[in-house]
Amino acid sequence: IFSDAFNGTVTFLPLEENSEGKYQVKKCNIYQIQLAHVKDEEWSVSIVTSSPENWFSDGIAYPKLAWLGNELLSKLAKWSVEQKHSEFKSTLSLVPVAKYSKVYQELKEKYKEMVKVWPEVTDPEKFVYEDVAIAAYLLVLWEEERKEKGLSKKQSFVDLGCGNGLLVHILSNEGHSGRGIDVRRRKIWDMYGSETHLEECAIMPGDSNLFPDVDWLIGNHSDELTPWIPVIAARSSYCCCYFVLPCCFFDFHGKYSRRQSKKTQYREYLDFVSQVGFICGFHIEEDCLRIPSTKRVCLIGKNRTYPPVQRALIDKQITQYIHNRQTCALVTRDRRVGFSRNDASNTVCKETGAEFPVKETETTGRIWMPGFQPREKVEQVRNCAALPRDFVDDVVLNVANLLLNTTQEKSCCSTNSGSTNTWNQGESLSLKEVAEHLNEETLKRLKSEYGGLQTLLKNSHQVFEVLNGRVHIRDWRKEKPSRKNKPEIKQRLSAEAFKTRLCWFFIHHPDGCSLPSESCPYAHGTEELRQSQIMKKKKH
Repeated sequence: IFSDAFNGTVTFLPLEENSEGKYQVKKCNIYQIQLAHVKDEEWSVSIVTSSPENWFSDGIAYPKLAWLGNELLSKLAKWSVEQKHSEFKSTLSLVPVAKYSKVYQELKEKYKEMVKVWPEVTDPEKFVYEDVAIAAYLLVLWEEERKEKGLSKKQSFVDLGCGNGLLVHILSNEGHSGRGIDVRRRKIWDMYGSETHLEECAIMPGDSNLFPDVDWLIGNHSDELTPWIPVIAARSSYCCCYFVLPCCFFDFHGKYSRRQSKKTQYREYLDFVSQVGFICGFHIEEDCLRIPSTKRVCLIGKNRTYPPVQRALIDKQITQYIHNRQTCALVTRDRRVGFSRNDASNTVCKETGAEFPVKETETTGRIWMPGFQPREKVEQVRNCAALPRDFVDDVVLNVANLLLNTTQEKSCCSTNSGSTNTWNQGESLSLKEVAEHLNEETLKRLKSEYGGLQTLLKNSHQVFEVLNGRVHIRDWRKEKPSRKNKPEIKQRLSAEAFKTRLCWFFIHHPDGCSLPSESCPYAHGTEELRQSQIMKKKKH
């Protein structure tokens, strides 16, 4: 990185190590950030690249040009003038950054082929590189721990809620004995081989799910298990440590309910999980990972706050804390409650002012919370995709007619199909305004789906455009042509899908379709329909 303060420029020259151990500049990815004085107190910031047409991007080490121009520039301008104190630690504050970068590059090169053979429906670039980054972090963290404690044997681990299992696969390949457990088997598990140990079963927090011989428990986006992982680690053994990367917000008994409006929901939830770790007798360390995710703060418990002889006392404290949180949730019925962060042993439900006694026998029970609900083995499709076709069609038609008829001047009167002057684009309405025109039965049905009305309208991509909470009729004349650098597989799928579905506008819009038949990707009538060539993925 070359900084020229006098001329207001910072130039980035990416270096890559070749097979001979020498570094070369990746010339196509050189870029420069420029700061220029416009007038008075007005400044501008811009990004210049040396070879935009040859730019290489993997979305991680080499960002996408669109991200540099659209996302980074606006953030640089914002950060330059704001004086906001960050809620979080600086990135990679607990590990040597140079060592992490080296391990990450090695792992990225080693496992990059996973992107090409990824059989899941999730984004391979995001998940592969995210798990590579998490693995790199853990490997460096564990190496530092071995130095600190004088250990020679590599740490063992169990990944609770391991999902696709890639993190388990990488850590196992790098010499750490361990296994992953998840309630649902993934297709990619079959690709790893016998050296990667993955188990399909539900984890019920209780005495039957302890890991006394394991060094570390991992919770990587472990959802409903996240607050339980410090508890399981504390009760497994005095030497068991844990690493959690919280994502979705869960309490011991279900969804987490907010209690403080002064904090962001994310910060509040991190504080809750930290408090659980503290109650369990851990010194809690927090760090920010370098991953492609908005939820990138991890919490680590590797040292105890108490001597081994006090394990029974801490165990009783844990039981009391869990019981009080559950009781508060039942008593208040989802109303806001508060807990004293500094009082570990006498946690009370402040709303009732009562402290609930816990029977001694509860600490030895098989299930620590009988009402705990693990994730369902079969993942429910609740993104409006499984709704009956006639129901979806009816909602789409009603909303489209609402937008077309909102303004009297733009009422459906023209019959000149494809005319750029008279084609009715309708008005835009907020999602709230659209919902007010739908009947109660329709709204009730949509509320049971993730995202509700907004998801259904976004799924109806051919007809609607949802931007900043407002619904618009999509005008296909304004759609930009596909980018030349579009991935080959997406280009092929787009070509195979051409004219395989009827054009909604040709059938339902009073002015017909805004595009002529040869330009519209959808069929203008059944005679234009092509049979879809897209085959369903075979199970391997």
